[in-house]
Amino acid sequence: MTEGREHGRRRWLDIVLLALAGLVFVTLIGLGNWQVRRLSWKLDLIEAVETRAHGDPVAPPEPPVTAEDDAYLRVEATGSFQHDRSLLVKAVTEIGPGYWLMTPLDRPEGAIWINRGFVPSGADWTRPEGVQRVEGLLRITEPGGTFLEDNHPEDDRWVSRDIAAMNAAANVDAMPGYFIDADQAGPVEFWPRGGLTIIDFRNSHLSYALTWYAMAILLAAGMAWAIRDRLRGDD
Repeated sequence: MTEGREHGRRRWLDIVLLALAGLVFVTLIGLGNWQVRRLSWKLDLIEAVETRAHGDPVAPPEPPVTAEDDAYLRVEATGSFQHDRSLLVKAVTEIGPGYWLMTPLDRPEGAIWINRGFVPSGADWTRPEGVQRVEGLLRITEPGGTFLEDNHPEDDRWVSRDIAAMNAAANVDAMPGYFIDADQAGPVEFWPRGGLTIIDFRNSHLSYALTWYAMAILLAAGMAWAIRDRLRGDD
């Protein structure tokens, strides 16, 4: 009688463990399938961005803009730089440490912040006057600073290109939500140095998918071994 009850409890425990293992297996397969869908989305996004970045320049879009639909769109704008309202944003580039020179471009359609390019610490930069044509890539605002540092507008310390905060600090009513990374303008021996935008999308979805599928296969193999071992023990 006692042996029969013990056997029954073991049987129920086996069923519960098998059900939990099956649930984990289905979850792992689902995670792998999700990463495959993300891989397809990422590849489509990369292709769209490459097309936008290397296409013919268009007029800056009216807000709202989104990263998925508008980031790295090649645009052109014409206006006059407001040099007295420029802001320097901390940057580290292939040239070295320094700053992004952010200057509002005054236009009849509405001002736009322009990242004129990189300036090394302590260097001076050109201040072109009159109407200027700017061509470059649309970039989405970077609110809140970086992972390690915050912007401190009250101290004129900037680590990210937060358009809303920059508008308030410089008393500018510029287009919300984005700025333009300008191409190189003028001789390269003068600062700022434009055209340094790096278009780089991290794409690890395939490796993640393979990892989830591998874990599912290992779990399935372990389940099969455990079931076979249990059946042999019951013989």
